[in-house]
Formats: sequence, structure tokens, C-alpha cells
Amino acid sequence: MNRDGETTLPPADDHAALAGRRADSHERILAVAYDLFSRRGVRDVGVNELIERSGVAKATFYRHFPSKDSLVLAFLEQRDQLWTVNAIVAQAKLRGTTPKDQLLAIFDVFGEWFRQDDFEACSFINILLEMGPAHPLGLASIDYLSRIRGHVQALAEQAGLDRPEDFARSWHILMKGSIVSASEGDTLAAKRAQQMAGWLIEHHSG
Repeated sequence: MNRDGETTLPPADDHAALAGRRADSHERILAVAYDLFSRRGVRDVGVNELIERSGVAKATFYRHFPSKDSLVLAFLEQRDQLWTVNAIVAQAKLRGTTPKDQLLAIFDVFGEWFRQDDFEACSFINILLEMGPAHPLGLASIDYLSRIRGHVQALAEQAGLDRPEDFARSWHILMKGSIVSASEGDTLAAKRAQQMAGWLIEHHSG
């Protein structure tokens, strides 16, 4: 407000700086949440820890994410993009020259992922089991798991496999089962699943 009582707007540069700080704090909170939620799940991570590790004020945190659940939903969305789309699907498509090869390559990607020191299993499965299928976060996890099946079904259709939806559901069982087996310490889980996956492709081939 100036001396005449009129409201004055800050310069455009100030607006840009403010917007940049808000974007930075949003991304910082989400980055911390991604690390913590993917490793420890939902209930073990408190808002105070998220705020402390993000280095933001409590008011800033709640301006970006009105509740912890809203932050978990943002995490799940980011997880879908970074893990499902960018890491699994994209890498499998790069490694296979045909849709069938790309399907099988999913387990090559899994094999490398399982051997990583920071292997954290599937957040969608983890949060579904932790929160339950009736909880909003469980429902969101179910939706993201169905998106994974959608990617598999699309490849099955491109490969001309019979009953692609049934195929995708069976294939997804192999994916989820191999993740759980790897979490148990089975270092060959991806190879075992890939062998069964080959049989499944044969079963659905006309």
C-alpha cells in the first residue's frame, strides 16, 4: 500500500521469485516424501519429520499439501510416472524389438532393480496392504496397479495375444509375485518369473 492508501503490486521480478520459492518448496517436500514413503510406507512417517527434513515452515507445508494424505497421493502420482512409466515400461520398450520381447524385458529390468542396494519393492502394493483397500490411499494404489496392467494389456494387444485382459492379469501376478520374492531375498526372482512369463505368452498365442 502506498502513501495514498492505494494497494501496490510488487514488481514482476518479485512475483517470479515468489513463484520460484513456492515451486522449490513444493518440489523439496515431494522429494523428501518420495524417499520416505517409498522406503518406510505411510504410517511410519509423520508430518513433523516431513517438515523438518524438507526445511520448510509448517504453514508452507500445509499451503502445498493440506493433509498428509494429499501428499501421499502426490507421491503415488509421481511414483507412477518415475517408476512405472519411465523406469519399467520405457526401459522394457527400449530393450525389446517386438511387443513379446518387450513384455519379457520387463523382468530383465526387474532383475536389475532387485539387485540395487536401495530396492524398496512396489509402493502401490505396500501402501495397499498397509492402508487397506477401503482407504482412499488403498483405492488410489489399486488404481495405479490397474494402470500397470493397462500397459501390459496394450503390449499384449500389439503382440496379437488371445484374451489380452486375462493375459495382463496373469502377467501382473508374476510381476507382483517376483517383487515379493525379491523382498524375501530371492536373487533369481526375476529370472524365475520370466521363465513362467514365456509359458504364459505361449498359452495366449494363437
